[in-house]
Amino acid sequence: MSSKLIVVKVGTGSLTKKGGILNIELMQRLVDQIATAIKQGNKIVFVTSGAIAAGIAELGIPPKPNDIVFQQVSAATGQSIIMSTYRELFKKHDLKVAQILLTAEDLSNRAAYLHVCNVLELTLQLGIVPIINENDVTSTEELIPITKGYKVNFSDNDILSVLVANALEANLIIILSNVDGLYTMNPKKPGAKLIKTVETITPEIKCEIEGKSRLGRGGMKTKLKAAEIATSSGVPLIIANSQHENVILDILAGKQIGTHFKPQERLPQIKRWIAYGASIKGQIFVNEGAKKAILKGASLLPVGVVKLTGTFNEGDVISLVDQNNVEFAKGNPNYNSGEINIIKGLKTNQIKKALGYIRHKEIIARKNIHIIKGEKNDK
Repeated sequence: MSSKLIVVKVGTGSLTKKGGILNIELMQRLVDQIATAIKQGNKIVFVTSGAIAAGIAELGIPPKPNDIVFQQVSAATGQSIIMSTYRELFKKHDLKVAQILLTAEDLSNRAAYLHVCNVLELTLQLGIVPIINENDVTSTEELIPITKGYKVNFSDNDILSVLVANALEANLIIILSNVDGLYTMNPKKPGAKLIKTVETITPEIKCEIEGKSRLGRGGMKTKLKAAEIATSSGVPLIIANSQHENVILDILAGKQIGTHFKPQERLPQIKRWIAYGASIKGQIFVNEGAKKAILKGASLLPVGVVKLTGTFNEGDVISLVDQNNVEFAKGNPNYNSGEINIIKGLKTNQIKKALGYIRHKEIIARKNIHIIKGEKNDK
């Protein structure tokens, strides 16, 4: 078995029993498998849900799904329970663990994103198991400023696991759930069949997905979205049942378990971050000529900019929108929104006179533009 870097994500429905009480037996089995995989030479990043459910069980208060602050308190309470449990379980294998709580902003800011990568890489080099969860205390969508053109990059651990895998250039993502994988229809319906391999995620497959999990925020819909991001970025992803005996080790041994989503061509690292890792901080509207040039592989110059929305800094990620109000690309600009407002519509040789300086002749260089799938194959 060749050494691999694997991201393993386990959901709330798998980790908890009725009432949100942690399923220690299952946690032990998963930890045992991860420990064995590490001893075989693999590196494992473990993404875990379940903090809110565990916190509610600990507090002994009925769930309040519409009370954001209560959910945050529950998450803070449950996170310590989950981490202390994992610490003791991994300790049996002489493995140390590190708690890493992430927010959307940690991955949206390029410098913070690279710092997270460095921390995770060193953690793995030291033989420590990084245990990642979304920081529910600060990262709820309701707390993000509602500004025009702003879109968050993730809202659950299914997507987070894929973004982490992208950042670390992982070889495989395993999402463990309480179902065997992706079915032709709701698995509770008669005639539902497990789909063992997905070559391409089609609109027909998306239409069949229903439902959310009992105590978690995810469901098969978010898992399919996670698979779409992973495969578009060149990383294979498997959805499997956490109750399957030796599920992780069987998958690593090459056995057919769950649903295997096959990867497409791997995007360059910077484009993976632009496409999926960063929240969108604003919009730049371009004229038809600029759009055509960008789709052919050109950079965005000031002369092609019509207007913009949102407030963003140099290095943030923004949407590129055409004159029909359709987003066709994402990019990482060389200027902030205030600067672009001053130089929009100008020729390159007019930038210095307008600003007093010239940082780059392009507002966005072509290497920092990701074309949205469907417009043109992005290379």
